[in-house]
Amino acid sequence: MKRPLRALAAAGLLAVGSIVAVALGGTASADTQICEQYGSTTIGGKYVVQNNRWGTTAQQCINVTSTGFSITRQDGVGNTSGAPVSYPSIFVGCHYTNCSPGTNLPIQVKNISSAPSSISYNYVSGAVYDAAYDIWLDPTPKKDGVSQMEIMIWFNRQGPIQPIGSVVGTASIAGRTWEVWRGSNGSNNVISYVAPSPITSMSFDAMAFINDTRSRGAITSDWYLTSIQAGFEPWQGGVGLAVNSFSQSVNTGGTTPTTPPATTPPPQTSTPPPPGNAACSVKYTTNVWNNGFTADVTITNTGSSTVNGWTLNYNLPSGQTITGSWNATVTQSGSAVTARNLSYNGTLAPGASTSFGYQATLSGGFSAPSSFTLNGATCTRL
Repeated sequence: MKRPLRALAAAGLLAVGSIVAVALGGTASADTQICEQYGSTTIGGKYVVQNNRWGTTAQQCINVTSTGFSITRQDGVGNTSGAPVSYPSIFVGCHYTNCSPGTNLPIQVKNISSAPSSISYNYVSGAVYDAAYDIWLDPTPKKDGVSQMEIMIWFNRQGPIQPIGSVVGTASIAGRTWEVWRGSNGSNNVISYVAPSPITSMSFDAMAFINDTRSRGAITSDWYLTSIQAGFEPWQGGVGLAVNSFSQSVNTGGTTPTTPPATTPPPQTSTPPPPGNAACSVKYTTNVWNNGFTADVTITNTGSSTVNGWTLNYNLPSGQTITGSWNATVTQSGSAVTARNLSYNGTLAPGASTSFGYQATLSGGFSAPSSFTLNGATCTRL
């Protein structure tokens, strides 16, 4: 079935191959070559593998395995100042009506408790490409066409290529620092998280990237997660590139953190607070499953003076290890946790609140921290 190709991005906007229509291909078994332009098959009873040679008439073939795929032929050549030639990939969810078996997507972000992910890549030299993990979101439960928001996680890039838009800062997510790019290709908005050096394998919670994107105002918790994909965008060469393995689940049963509403500062008086009263309060909200959890930490300035830059300290109970965070730089040494503000949320006027969050692994029973200190002062625990 032929699918219409969207207009290419303006000159200089790159990494757009993954957003072009994926035609429904025939079904095939594992360890099968797919050379059809939009050929696809399912593996593991859960995932769709697609050739998706959308940007060239030259031949491309992939070999589908029981856990992923590899590129066995790639004759296309793309202009490195333009778009790639294809996006061979594996995915869960729905993309241009091609839905993976048994998927629970689309589903609203606020109903997702976690999205555990695992990817293993094989890279080659002498080619121009990126290894991209794509997360698609839309304000509607979209199963056809292009979703409005694309999150791209660049695990590797080779050659003179770059993401769409421009650099807007960095983010600390899943225990790593990422360069963050933001832009639009004319069909959808894109936020890209670029690794400073190649990552061959990684296990993480995709919700960490979704929550960081939400904190930047690009989506809300009412938006729908429509699909998650992993593959390559080749410009030149690429034979031997492979997704060795891919694992992606989307768990429900809890709510994701939401941006706290703006608060109205309480009436100010000239009377200072009684001695011993904390100048801050902390609300600690979690979503817990059998071997992990996410935490939403809301800090409120209950004092009469503006806080300019904050550091929150506390201890996690035994068996809890932070693996990624958003809206703060969060580090852990043993049980001790230190959370520091980012550039955009370090100022707290009297009565104002800010929120950050993280995901963590869990061994044994769950319990919450018992106390918090903000810039050395003990906070009231809500």
